[in-house]
Order: sequence, then C-alpha cells, then structure tokens
Amino acid sequence: MAVFLLASCGAKRKVLHGNRSHRGTPNMSIPTDASDARGKSVSGSGIDNYAAILGVSARDLNNKSLYSFIDKWLGSPHRLGGMQPSGIDCSGFVGILYREVYGKNLPRSSRDMSEHVKRKYERQLKEGDLVFFSFGGRNIDHVGVYLHNNKFVHVSTRRGVIISDIKDSWYYKYFVRAGTPKI
Repeated sequence: MAVFLLASCGAKRKVLHGNRSHRGTPNMSIPTDASDARGKSVSGSGIDNYAAILGVSARDLNNKSLYSFIDKWLGSPHRLGGMQPSGIDCSGFVGILYREVYGKNLPRSSRDMSEHVKRKYERQLKEGDLVFFSFGGRNIDHVGVYLHNNKFVHVSTRRGVIISDIKDSWYYKYFVRAGTPKI
C-alpha cells in the first residue's frame, strides 16, 4: 500500500514508509540519502563523521557551530509550519539555523528567502549558502543549506532533517536557484 506524503515543503511524492527518526541516538550513522554517501561507515568524532559524509577533510569544516547545530536537529521530523525539534519545516529549519549559527534573521518562507540572496552558480557555492528547489511547479517551495561537495542539509518530509546531494536526480531536476543571503 502506498501513501502520498509531501516530499519537501510543498510537493507530493509517493513513498512506502513513514518517518524514521535518528535524532538523539548515539553512534548512529548520519541520516543521508545522498547516493555517494549511503551506507558509508562513520565513526569517531562528530566532525570526522561529517567530513566522511561530505567527502572532505575534517580540517576543511571550519564552522564547528554549524555542524553542532545540524547534529542537534538531524532526524527531526517534518511538520508544515513547525518550528520545534518535534516537527519542523524547511524554511523554519533554515531560519533557525541562520539565527543561531550566523546571528542573522531570514524571511520565514523559502520563496521570500530566495528573493534575498546574491545569486551564485553551483560551482561558486560555499558552506552556508542557500539552495532552492521548486517541487510543486514554477514557485520555489523548498530550501536547504549548502555544506560541501554538492551536499546540503534540509528537511525532507519523509526523513526529516537529512543531508542530501543536489546532483542526485530527484533533487537536481527541481533545483532552481542558489546564493548567499543579503542580510
């Protein structure tokens, strides 16, 4: 039996399972659906685990507060309009991340966020830049935060807060814009 759930803050996607939370579970792998990171063994410190998933050296991950923040939220389930670890949507997550990690306030919706960025090409993206998607048509309806090597953190309606890859076919066909917030 298939169930229709929102795939990201606004589009329907057919799935066979509900949400699986990894939040607060020690020694679990970092939740990711990035094709080149699935099943990747991670062990050691949290920053070493992120480096392995992102395909970089741990010394390349300069913003420790960003990864500490992500660590606290990984696996938190999706809830439209949510602003708590018990349920959060994509723009709520990005807004809280920006306020706590960078000390900056962003607009509440992904569409409004997209209007306040200095646009960049994919090859120019840096850690902390925003990536935008349009799953439901012409309007932007999903946002995430770029990390490294095409990986970004966002809130999936099926898996909650997760690390994904822009280049994976599901995301890439809906990827529409990226940039640095002008705040």
